Amino acid sequence: MRDPFCITKIEAWPIALPLLAPFVVASGAMTVAHNVFVRVTLRNGAYGFGEMAPFPDISGEDQAGCLRVFPLAASECLGQSVTHFRKLAQQLREVARRTPAVRCGLETALLDALCRGMSIPLWGLWGGADVRRQETDVTLPIGPLDQMVGTAQAWFARGFRVFKMKVGLEVDEDIRRMEAVSAACPDSKLVLDANQGFSLEQASECIRAIERLHLPVMLFEQPVAREDVEGFVALRRKGAIPLAADESVRSVEDARGLIERNAVDVLNLKITKCGVVESMDIAGLARASGLGLMIGGMVESRVAMGCSWSLVLGLGGFEFLDLDMPLLLSGDPIQGGYQYEGPVLHPWEESGLGMEMRDEPSSVIVVE
Repeated sequence: MRDPFCITKIEAWPIALPLLAPFVVASGAMTVAHNVFVRVTLRNGAYGFGEMAPFPDISGEDQAGCLRVFPLAASECLGQSVTHFRKLAQQLREVARRTPAVRCGLETALLDALCRGMSIPLWGLWGGADVRRQETDVTLPIGPLDQMVGTAQAWFARGFRVFKMKVGLEVDEDIRRMEAVSAACPDSKLVLDANQGFSLEQASECIRAIERLHLPVMLFEQPVAREDVEGFVALRRKGAIPLAADESVRSVEDARGLIERNAVDVLNLKITKCGVVESMDIAGLARASGLGLMIGGMVESRVAMGCSWSLVLGLGGFEFLDLDMPLLLSGDPIQGGYQYEGPVLHPWEESGLGMEMRDEPSSVIVVE
């Protein structure tokens, strides 16, 4: 008997997603997200979508590189049953180890197709542990003080109360921006993200200023370089502000090393930097070790972000949600699926991701 869940065709096509404003972080900037959409088709006619969202200045990947790796990675999956998605994820890790965005796009599409074929939402595959509306923060990219305050006030008027502030270029300027945003948006909370921009000395100076000024900082994400585990350990010993690892955790091995050193309080999962299945495994390791969980993304549409949201709904246990990126895009190439109401993300009931493309692509790479 032929397996109805056998993978018969995999397609990929480039897409440009302009942002409403430049997305500036300590390591670089982006005005247009050059991503790749993926579609997997099964023998039973079910199909699923995925997204590769490389951020060259953060991950070192780009759209052209993803498209080069795609045919080889897709060929690994062709002819196999999508019900063996863990085995497929391991194969993808072997052939696309240096391109996690490629793995993420393919894994998401495989899982979306599987769940559409089973007629269950993607979060149902993970168990539906926490299916409810939840609030996300919103990101304030690095920029002039007046601009950041104005942007924060606009989001505040729409109901957002947690601001993820990008920092990491210059401590004094960062502190002034934090003070100004906090004063302009009463009762708001801050999550700081340095994207590896600080040295240990600068991060320590930043923490001292936050304490002195009583700024409402909930979490300090990736204050030092990815490889500077000693820096994390030294900062955590101060015990002032919870620390989160982002760029420092790109695999289960990375997570285990941070846990063994007691280096951080929170792990920030991003399926684009780890793949979907490995992100799920990291979440389990964090939970077993008593660490907190955050989930975020690169500059993504609702396709990749919907998969991340499915992990929150399905696995549960996520304290910090950073799932705002589609709100920072100038348009939405997707229809259906989860929706935003101010800072609130709504679950969906349709099978898979519940999404469709608004327009069919004109140029497609096909592997079949």
